[in-house]
Amino acid sequence: MDVGRWKGILVGVAPPFPMVMIGQILSNQARPWATIDASISSLLSASHLQQRETPMRRLPLLTILMIATLNGVSTAQERAGVEFFEKRIRPILVNECYSCHSSRAKSLKGGLRLDSRAAMRKGGETGAAVVPKDVDGSLLIEALRHESLEMPPGKKLPKRVIEDFIQWIKIGAPDPRDKPDTKPLESDNAAAKEHWAFQPIRVPSVPKFEGSGSLKSDVDRFIQHRLNEAKLSMAAPADRVTLARRAYFDLIGLPPTPAEVKEFVDDDSPDAFAKLVDRLLESPHYGERWGRLWLDVARYADNKGYVFFEDKNFHWAWTYRDYVVRAFNEDVPFDQFVLEQIAADQLPLDKDKRALAAMGFLTLGARFMNNTHDVVDDRIDVVTRGLMGLTVSCARCHDHKYDPVLQSDYYGLYGVFRSSIEPFVPPEFAPSPTTPEYQKFAAGLKERIDKLGKFLDEQRTMITNESRSRAAEYLMAVHAKRNHPITENFMLLTDKGALNPAMIHRWEVFLKRARRAKDPVWSLWEAFSDLENEDFTEQAKSLYQRLLGKDSKVDINPLIRAAFADKPPATMKEVADRYGKVLAQVDKQWKQELAKPRSGKKFTRLPDDAAEAIRQAIYGMGSPPMIPRQLSWGFLDLLPDRPTQGVYKKLVKDVETWSRTQPGAPARAMVLVDGELFEPAIFIRGNPNREGQQVPRRYPRFLSKPSDLAFQSGSGRLELAMRIVAKDNPLTARVFVNRVWQHHFGRGLVSTPSDFGLRSEPPSHPDLLDWLAVGFQRDWSVKNLHRTMMNTTAYQQSSRLVDGGSRDLDHHRNRDPENRLLWHFNRRRLDFESMRDALITVTGSLNRSVGGPPTNVLAGFNSRRTMYGFVNRMDLPGLMRAFDFPDPAASSPGREQTTIAPQALFFLNHDFVIGAASRIRKRAQSASPQNSEQQIAWLYEQIFSRKPTAQEIELGQAFLKRPKPAETSVTQAAWKYGYAALDEKTQKISGFTELKYWTGKRWQVGPSLPDPNLGWVFIDRVGGHPSATLQRCSVRRWVAPAAGTIIISSHLKHVPTEGNGVRGRLIHSRSGQLGQWTAHHSETKHEPIKTKVSAGETIDFVTEFMGNLTHDEHEWRSTIRYEATESKRFQSLKWNSEVDFSGGTLDGWVNYVHALLMTNEFVFVD
Repeated sequence: MDVGRWKGILVGVAPPFPMVMIGQILSNQARPWATIDASISSLLSASHLQQRETPMRRLPLLTILMIATLNGVSTAQERAGVEFFEKRIRPILVNECYSCHSSRAKSLKGGLRLDSRAAMRKGGETGAAVVPKDVDGSLLIEALRHESLEMPPGKKLPKRVIEDFIQWIKIGAPDPRDKPDTKPLESDNAAAKEHWAFQPIRVPSVPKFEGSGSLKSDVDRFIQHRLNEAKLSMAAPADRVTLARRAYFDLIGLPPTPAEVKEFVDDDSPDAFAKLVDRLLESPHYGERWGRLWLDVARYADNKGYVFFEDKNFHWAWTYRDYVVRAFNEDVPFDQFVLEQIAADQLPLDKDKRALAAMGFLTLGARFMNNTHDVVDDRIDVVTRGLMGLTVSCARCHDHKYDPVLQSDYYGLYGVFRSSIEPFVPPEFAPSPTTPEYQKFAAGLKERIDKLGKFLDEQRTMITNESRSRAAEYLMAVHAKRNHPITENFMLLTDKGALNPAMIHRWEVFLKRARRAKDPVWSLWEAFSDLENEDFTEQAKSLYQRLLGKDSKVDINPLIRAAFADKPPATMKEVADRYGKVLAQVDKQWKQELAKPRSGKKFTRLPDDAAEAIRQAIYGMGSPPMIPRQLSWGFLDLLPDRPTQGVYKKLVKDVETWSRTQPGAPARAMVLVDGELFEPAIFIRGNPNREGQQVPRRYPRFLSKPSDLAFQSGSGRLELAMRIVAKDNPLTARVFVNRVWQHHFGRGLVSTPSDFGLRSEPPSHPDLLDWLAVGFQRDWSVKNLHRTMMNTTAYQQSSRLVDGGSRDLDHHRNRDPENRLLWHFNRRRLDFESMRDALITVTGSLNRSVGGPPTNVLAGFNSRRTMYGFVNRMDLPGLMRAFDFPDPAASSPGREQTTIAPQALFFLNHDFVIGAASRIRKRAQSASPQNSEQQIAWLYEQIFSRKPTAQEIELGQAFLKRPKPAETSVTQAAWKYGYAALDEKTQKISGFTELKYWTGKRWQVGPSLPDPNLGWVFIDRVGGHPSATLQRCSVRRWVAPAAGTIIISSHLKHVPTEGNGVRGRLIHSRSGQLGQWTAHHSETKHEPIKTKVSAGETIDFVTEFMGNLTHDEHEWRSTIRYEATESKRFQSLKWNSEVDFSGGTLDGWVNYVHALLMTNEFVFVD
């Protein structure tokens, strides 16, 4: 085959080496899954391929992807790994290990230091503590598991913490610690005061210089001023086609149609580009594009991650996604956008309640097995890092190591979000319809809510009464565990009738806070509880005289003093009993007062101050028995036993299921509302079981004025939101402006979009950043911000590094190798959503409807825009990860652009790409004349938004005339692929029907998977998938070419970790079933089976589902050979189901379209 005949089909005059690879791939039309490993050497030999002289369209995508794969490093993974270390690993090391294994340790144990990367990897006396990516070889894991070594000694860390260390080592043990921490973790306040990001936003003067008046905008004057200082110049203007494509992808995430390109190219008015920008900003697809980018910041996902008994999905998450799309489309002012996302429930919304859906910004984070503290931490992180570029979560365990964020600042915000709860039934935000379906739904929901509410009221009354009546017992329980760590983990309950562990914890926390507050009601309790049990009686006598003697100055509640007036207590139980009697007397007095008939003002307190102070201990806000009426943190734990918890779970599930599955069920907003106000205290070293100093709910001090007060209204969420968007806040406007700049220019003015702290690099253009921030704050209009950035020479310049030799390229590269000063536009690969949406758009089948519930966009050829796909936080699909879709586990600073082999393999092998090529080919046939030149021209306009050159047409025609592929081999010809009905009684199949649709990778019923009529049935190289009935089992058939005795070997494997497995049957067309096997998360091999066949008889490998059609992907590899046959032709042959697998011959035009889709001109934006 003369590959040289079509070299350059995709690349004009590009060198032939990459086309050798493309030619090899496409020449084997029957086997387009061919690997590209063999072609890597030819790629590397093409060392003369240089982008410096070559426009983007001239290099095939696979060339760029493969070369960069072999030489590039993923900064995204590095950053994620370091973040994982800082949040999950370093705090544990500091809290649990440094006392014995650091430069601070008084006595270094085992010669092991864990306070630097090098020291951990060197290890101590027994060997390396950490071996990156080798869990078994890392002694630290062995010690944490307490297998032979024990760290910490005598106390095994929680399983989740150990799993974090295992995961950390698996990903390479990323660790930024170049040297040991030799001083306490504390902020550098002096440096912080001078740090640029914490200074007030100022109004800078626009630079003036020779020629500045001729520039398009003030933005260009700031850019050109910096270029002048570096003796650099901007690139030439980009051509109109490139500009159109750039603007379309930037603003709506879709390619322009040929008609839209022509309209712009033909518009010779000076403001043609400005008018194009305005049109795109008015498109409903603008909100989809920029809404999706905001969802990266908001760590949007459609499920919770791992939780306990409840449903794992967020069924109304999409209402937040649709709110964001609408907000961008309607240009909701950004300050209002922020207020709604943090505190819409406290805004005057009047009749339009749609903004309630905005609060998904807070509520859609991961649920961390419902760990309260991790959920609150996630909300603090998304607010502070997402909106202000501050890594406040780093102050959870200690004062921030770099930034002036104190631990007290963190817990001030913790109190805000801990005081906010999710209502059990989220509110509707659209006017209630009057349809019969809705009326029926509403009645059913009320019935279920009332039933749940009655149960909750009964349980709440029982729990609170029990807590008051058994106060003495609870006090003794707290005293008994005073030397044990406080814990909030109460998943296992004691026997019915025993004290409730969760209520013990409430009393424990309450008494600890009373001690800190020096509450006179509890001063005697605290004093006696400090005595040792062994010598309590004697010590109590002297303490009694000191506390209750005439000269005592200890503040003691009079009623408590009276209870101890007669004699000192002999035991701590006696102390508890005396307290219990006083509490019971006051409780009785309060109930008697409430029972008295009254008129007028409501009775709110006892008249005696001493009695009222004691009443507050059992009835006041924050007292142990006063469980909030809202379903809030930890209510399940307060229920007395497992049967009661079971009833609760069922009632909850009934409400949840009814509210989302019934016809007429409306969409709901995932809001927060203020609950019981939580008075925060610092958790010592981040441990919630070790409370320190109490702190107010407030804004971080270093961003506050001395006169600023703690939050006064409820949880403080609205006050927090107002401080974030206040115009004197130095961060919010800068951070958002920088995010928008990053998405338009490929890199932010500040290179760390979610970290403006002391570790961030200074802005490349500090004056421009402030100028943009000041302008943005005038009206907070995001659309005007786009206009300001895009209607500039800087944005409209070419991405080509050379322009006719007028610039010294080496000089520019040496002075500014990273293009921070913008001497050319940054070429960018499309993100995953834009890439997939562009493929669908070119097929002409894009579903342009806006909004609605999520769908599985990766199933078959789903025509929905990618942003409407279900985002699975628990198991993000590998395809999305391969193209750098952000991990929704946390707020994302931006889209990284890694270059890895799976990206190339997707374009080479994936059904979706090959299916798109087939659809584009069919569209071309119906939309353009049959003349090959005109069809090529049509394809170029649809795929690249431009006309082909004469050489590209010539090369395309040569490609289409190339020789047809070789005939199918003898072994390939024996196999057929289809489906059939299975009769379990006769153990035979009937109605075998061949699968007719070849995707380029597998055989299936038609172009859609699942097929509308026959479902998921398909067969690929190694296995396949059955349908949901025995009438359509998948069948891989071997037809005997000659009579003789054959030997069959095979093994069946169920691939997914979910599902209930598959059954495989081996069926002889004459003899019936030869064997059957099941595989459920396992692999089954059978002994070789020997049987006689006549020519034309069949051996069928039949796969059926096991009653539950989910996750039934399987592999079934088999070999067949003749042990004896009269045909010498077949005696030595061996049939291998994997090796012999073959498909239909793809149309030459389909291959041609597929090749065009694999070019970087399609996947990159110039």
